[in-house]
Amino acid sequence: MRVILRLVLLICIIAVAGAGMAAWVMHQFDRPGPAKSEITVVVEKGDGLAAIAEQLAEHGLIADPLIFRLGVQATGTAAKLRAGEYAFAPGVSMRAVAEKLAAGRTVTRRLTVPEGLTSAEITSMVMASDGLIGDTGAVPAEGTLLPETYHYAFGDDRAEMIARMRAAMADALAELWPQRAADLPLASPEEAVTLASIVERETGIAAERPRVAAVFINRLKLGMPLQADPTVAYARMLEGQPIDRPLTRADLERPSAYNTYLVRGLPPGPIANPGRASLAAVLDPADTDELYFVADGSGGHAFARTLSEHNRNVAEWRRRNAK
Repeated sequence: MRVILRLVLLICIIAVAGAGMAAWVMHQFDRPGPAKSEITVVVEKGDGLAAIAEQLAEHGLIADPLIFRLGVQATGTAAKLRAGEYAFAPGVSMRAVAEKLAAGRTVTRRLTVPEGLTSAEITSMVMASDGLIGDTGAVPAEGTLLPETYHYAFGDDRAEMIARMRAAMADALAELWPQRAADLPLASPEEAVTLASIVERETGIAAERPRVAAVFINRLKLGMPLQADPTVAYARMLEGQPIDRPLTRADLERPSAYNTYLVRGLPPGPIANPGRASLAAVLDPADTDELYFVADGSGGHAFARTLSEHNRNVAEWRRRNAK
């Protein structure tokens, strides 16, 4: 009888001690961690609980890998921890770390592609973007990538990012082309992209885009050459010439399918990747009969209906430029 009582007492002592130990472990699991500043950790695919715990400790995010492992196992999240890039706030508890890993709340990265870049320039941006992996593949055709802000996670594929840009451009055209204004001298969405790329390179002022687009639309309707400097600069770029110097008369007289001073109508294709606003401007231009524009010296443009008015604007621009 005494043996049984002693055995029961021992079991009770062990149970109490075990409960006390478990309570202590969970207390440690829930208390604020040692991190003094935000810490970013990348959990690789295939890492197990032990490897993750050691990495978190090495980064100074948790104080004890063993307690982290015990706490994760006790909460039933051991099999739910996901790979990815995570950012943790200062003082975050082990429980909060485990919950974020189990929920897969990874860092969201952003890549903002400015309007008017060439496909080669965008491809270079994607290649230089930190956190992406793999190659982009061949440089996409000009005008097939939509400039905007793209979100991605650490470890996403570069070729997939380029594919998303292609899809975004296709979606934008599928939406905007059916809503185009009547009687546009544009036979296809591809021609709209070509003209939009010229508008994009002509002005960086959003309010001017529909007006610049209208000037080119009016010229196309009248059979006038577009006389767009950016197309000449693009032709020079295709020949390997520098594009960071002003155009010369020799440039304007140099034969090229992209020289819209010499060739009437649209060039063979886009000269850059236009944004959605320029696409919309081309497909729904301003209601004006203006045929000319020139820089006004303040970052914008002066528009004119007649050549004599345009010549006065050019003279004013030269006067301001001289000053």
